[in-house]
Amino acid sequence: MSDFRYVRPDSLPPVVKNLLIINVLFFVAQYAFGSKIYLEGLERFGMTAVLGLWPIDSPYFKPYQLFTHMFTHGGIAHIFFNMFNLWMFGRILENVWGPGKFLLFYFVCGIVAAVAHLAVQYITGGYTFAVGASGAVMGVMVAFGYLFPNTELMIMFIPVPIKAKWIILGLVAIDLFGGLGKLGGTGIAHWAHLGGALAGFILVLIWNKTNRKTFY
Repeated sequence: MSDFRYVRPDSLPPVVKNLLIINVLFFVAQYAFGSKIYLEGLERFGMTAVLGLWPIDSPYFKPYQLFTHMFTHGGIAHIFFNMFNLWMFGRILENVWGPGKFLLFYFVCGIVAAVAHLAVQYITGGYTFAVGASGAVMGVMVAFGYLFPNTELMIMFIPVPIKAKWIILGLVAIDLFGGLGKLGGTGIAHWAHLGGALAGFILVLIWNKTNRKTFY
């Protein structure tokens, strides 16, 4: 006779916890080292310029930046909202998929986001570097919206709950219009967000069909 036991979901599973810690450590290092670690001619950016994602035709581009840009942020608000969303949505996915699968998902979304950003930047021009986990986090949010579409969420300044699927679709629409409208002057890497969102959607679509599970 099998023994069934209910296991309470972990509010801070290992991968999400370690990603939070690593991002914070990188953020502290960015400001602790300042201009002590820098690229020639870019002293004012310090360590951020070394770890950020430069255009592929830039002399500052390095392959490792496809990974390190995901742990580098441009300010306290930037890292706070990325890490808050990673915790809020990522912990649910990690509890559903397990640590290994979630970690793979996170990095695939982040790298595809970087490739999308580099491709569009190469076509349209531009000579600035990108930082942030937003592409990977966007993939996480899209996956959550796909698996739990009817979960009601509260958004700041909106007094009524909104279903996850509408929030995620709204965010994707904002990035799509922002990217097509060339609203990059705001400092937002819209195409990186869209690349991460697309990667997240494709992965969760494949995995969900394979497992034949439906979440509400």
